[in-house]
Order: sequence, then C-alpha cells, then structure tokens
Amino acid sequence: MLSKKFYETFGQDITNELVNWFNAVDATYKADLKELNDLNFARFEAKVGQRLAELRADLLKWMFLFWAPTALGVIDLLLRK
Repeated sequence: MLSKKFYETFGQDITNELVNWFNAVDATYKADLKELNDLNFARFEAKVGQRLAELRADLLKWMFLFWAPTALGVIDLLLRK
C-alpha cells in the first residue's frame, strides 16, 4: 500500500533511485558490521588461546605439586620393603 502511494507521488524514477540508495546504505552497513564482527571474533579467539595457554601452565604446576609427593610416598614404600 505504502509503496504504491510512493510510486504515485514521486514517480517511478525517483522511487527506484531512493530504493537503490537504501539498498546501497544497507549493504554498506552489513559489510561494516561483518568486518567488525570478524575483528571482534579474531580478538576473542586470540584471548581464548592465551587463556588456554595460561590454564595449561597452571594445570601443569598443580599436577606436579600433587604427583610429586605421591611419587615420593610410593618410592618410600618400595624402598622400605
């Protein structure tokens, strides 16, 4: 309904030009948004990789702190036999 009135009021050429302009603006915003999302995802992915590396180092430290006394206890038991 609105588009029919628009065509009747402004004519075919102006209305088509306006529609094309809106489509171009929409495409530009979509491209900008996609680029921004890609950049944010790359930053997020880098941060997750960094956090995983830190977590692995912490996990390795805690594993050593847990298993070293356990291993010493087992060795002690084996030597007492």
